Amino acid sequence: MKKTALYSWHEERGAKMIDFCGYLMPVQYSGIIAEHKCVRTAAGLFDVSHMGNFYVKGARSLEFLQFMTTNDAASLKNGQAQYTLMLYPDGGIVDDLIIYRIDHETWFLVVNASNMEKDFNWLRKHVEAFEGVSVEDHTERLSLIALQGPKSMHILQRVFSSSVCEQLSSFQFLRTDFQDVELMVACTGYTGEKGVEISIPNERAEDLWKVFMQEGSEFGVQPVGLGARDTLRLEMGYPLYGHEINRETNPIETRLKWVTKLDKGDFIGKEACTEADRQPERTIVGFVMEERAIPRQGYMLYDSDENEIGKVCSGTMSPTLQKPIGTANVLRQSMEPGSAVFMDVRNKRYSGKVVKLPFVRQ
Repeated sequence: MKKTALYSWHEERGAKMIDFCGYLMPVQYSGIIAEHKCVRTAAGLFDVSHMGNFYVKGARSLEFLQFMTTNDAASLKNGQAQYTLMLYPDGGIVDDLIIYRIDHETWFLVVNASNMEKDFNWLRKHVEAFEGVSVEDHTERLSLIALQGPKSMHILQRVFSSSVCEQLSSFQFLRTDFQDVELMVACTGYTGEKGVEISIPNERAEDLWKVFMQEGSEFGVQPVGLGARDTLRLEMGYPLYGHEINRETNPIETRLKWVTKLDKGDFIGKEACTEADRQPERTIVGFVMEERAIPRQGYMLYDSDENEIGKVCSGTMSPTLQKPIGTANVLRQSMEPGSAVFMDVRNKRYSGKVVKLPFVRQ
């Protein structure tokens, strides 16, 4: 089992640790609901160092990333980031990721922990066609700390200069120093709240974490585990690989057409996406249960005429709404908000309705 640079801190604070993608990670400290509400009202600190971190370097790196990803990397300026996808030729999703343009020849990629090895091999397989471009795995050297919540920027300003906050807007990043090491502060996150994600060398990760906890104490900061991270992202309708998106889904039918630029140059999976765009059959929707039944991945959904219309991707009891919520992959004729859905739980049907995403509006 792998451990992040913050493992000892988590263990000393009594975090419940679980095996997540080969890493021992904190799933909760004080409790998922309390941690979730803390992020929505104050600020939460997340250790997400299990995520994969790659560098792409070389004069043709932009050309390479344009071919490998669906979004338009050419639209990025230095210091900007972008949510994007990598696809298989048939349009299935390899992974969703964020790319950061450091300069014309240097890019930083953050990928899902569950797909790290697969992603790296996929990039290495295709980089050979782009002379002078290299792909480097820095996952074992770097820690990733997320500070999220309405009070997060107040805490960030305490730790760094006010100019850091002033220079950052959504999907922008900058490099600065902390205790004589360079780190990257990015205005990105997975909660829907204001906040940043910070990439820092392992040897300074615990020092930075402790400073955030100390300086954030008056703002109510709390450490947050993977359990609340999942409920927070689900309330926002954000996709999670292995749930809303996977090898069998294409972006056109999973609400990700907005990051699939069919009008840019060639990229892996473009032809399949173009074909799917002509007549999409399915989509991802959010739904709220009207009865006390919590959606779970794999539960089947039916319409009022007993026709099977789809399958649940993710579900939980929303700590904010105090209602059972879920996402589902359904036929497009059942996508309109207000449409009735009936979820099968052990041969019993429970009623719900389709709602517009996100569940919680910030």
